[in-house]
Amino acid sequence: MQNNTDNTDNTNIKNNQPQNQQIVLAEHPQGIPTRDTFKINDIDMPERKEAEVLIKSIYVSVDPGMRGFMDKGDDDAAGNKFALDHPITSRTVAQIISSDNEDFKTGDIIHGRFAWQRYQSVNIEDIEKVDPDLAPISTAVSMLGVPGLAAYFGMLKIGLPKAGETVIVSGAAGSVGSMAAQIAKINGCKVVGIAGSTEKIDYLEGELGLDKGINYKQTEDMQAAIKEACPDGVDVFFDNVGGELFDAVFANINRHGRIAICGQIAEYNADNPPKGPRPMHTLIKKSARMEGFVVFDFSDEFDDAKKQISEWYNSGQLKYRENLVEGFENIPSAFIGLFEGDNIGKQMVKVADLES
Repeated sequence: MQNNTDNTDNTNIKNNQPQNQQIVLAEHPQGIPTRDTFKINDIDMPERKEAEVLIKSIYVSVDPGMRGFMDKGDDDAAGNKFALDHPITSRTVAQIISSDNEDFKTGDIIHGRFAWQRYQSVNIEDIEKVDPDLAPISTAVSMLGVPGLAAYFGMLKIGLPKAGETVIVSGAAGSVGSMAAQIAKINGCKVVGIAGSTEKIDYLEGELGLDKGINYKQTEDMQAAIKEACPDGVDVFFDNVGGELFDAVFANINRHGRIAICGQIAEYNADNPPKGPRPMHTLIKKSARMEGFVVFDFSDEFDDAKKQISEWYNSGQLKYRENLVEGFENIPSAFIGLFEGDNIGKQMVKVADLES
């Protein structure tokens, strides 16, 4: 990663003003992004315009799905491609440090999709307050943010788990998978989680209470391992990975099974994604259903979902873990680490402390 500054703190000594920086996309990555994919720039402090507030980033989320936005090409229908030499954006918890707005006051904690910058000015229409009474403020981009909501709606609205059924979650030690697996347990299901290390399997079985964990990196025949772990077949499959893991689970799907497609991290960095078995015949034969989704399909129900998730958390029924990286300059490394299997739980970066 290129860095054009030698300053080690966040203060401009000359005028005693905060030093502002941003991280931009320096090149379109081929395969897994590298440090050269990103560049840190020193920039001026922003000027706050009417209907805007000046914010300081506190917690920055990094997510595997951002990888596709870094590819070269025209903006897609949702306008999600990152442009070269422009700041990357992701879900962020921030604090307002300057405001004239009565609803969003100086000192308030907010969240939204913001640029990878230490400081920025944002429109009040693009921000939402964080309620610190629900859970720690960092959870606004983890348990109570997109990862938790994706797990909630994907499992309950698409997976439709019923007590006594068997549920499999791939990427089960990640931010979404760990939540989805626990929600299935709360609903009385037998839950099997797939992950890629002994530490992660211990986390799934020991801390989260899953019935079985399968380490795919130490398993030669995943289809057989899933059949052994799920002798009655798979009723619900919550897929965060895709690829060969999908094929192995799909071969064990039950009649009237439900498959929620949340992510495909196995293919995010592939130039030519592999062509697996075509599922249509089996879907017909098993009267099974497979549905992809994005969390914003359910935006009208976010408030109710956050309330339920926070109730589970505060009652001890649901646990979450944040893999917290310190330092603004380490945001790119934290993102790259997602594809190296570094994280258990939500990967995120603490950029700064709250101001009193």
